[in-house]
Amino acid sequence: MASYHGPKARVQRRFGEVLVPRAKYQKIVEKRGFPPGDHGKEKQFRSGRRSDYGMQLSEKQKLAFIFNIRETQMRRYFLRARRQQGNTGENLLRLLERRLDNLVYRAGFAATIWAARQIVKHGHILVDGKRVDLPSFQVNPGMVISVKESMRQNVHVLEAMESVANNLSYLLVNKNAFSATLVNLPERTDIPVPVREQLIVEYYTRLT
Repeated sequence: MASYHGPKARVQRRFGEVLVPRAKYQKIVEKRGFPPGDHGKEKQFRSGRRSDYGMQLSEKQKLAFIFNIRETQMRRYFLRARRQQGNTGENLLRLLERRLDNLVYRAGFAATIWAARQIVKHGHILVDGKRVDLPSFQVNPGMVISVKESMRQNVHVLEAMESVANNLSYLLVNKNAFSATLVNLPERTDIPVPVREQLIVEYYTRLT
């Protein structure tokens, strides 16, 4: 499935919030506090008039952007989450959070989810000692993610490990060993994703 390669700041301005915690995006969104486009300033004053459907769609698009997935993938994840026991919205977030590219990013081996996807697809990531080049690979509790020896001196990996926070309770990171272990399934309160997942569930429910 293709990855999004468009302007990241533009998307975040459209949502009116920073979804990728990087200093340059924070500055852009704060400096231009209105949606992009010729009529962005006008739209700023109409943002509170969205319908229920509009809010549901917006939350779904935010989640897809954060995890760098397309609509077809998102729908499949929703259907899978709905088949599981428990809260569908929380199940959806757990499935997305356990994607290999996302955990590579969370562990600090890549500066962004887009960079994480790239190093996974290029075969630079191991899971339990075996190369896995599928960004959507579902990591289970107890599995160990590590960076290949040949990439451990890569400047981008080293810079990411210095700048990306990785203080998540469900992910044990060993920077010296360039490894991270998924300790347990993440709880909703531990997943750092600023979305209202119930609106996403409502969005897909009305379509099925």
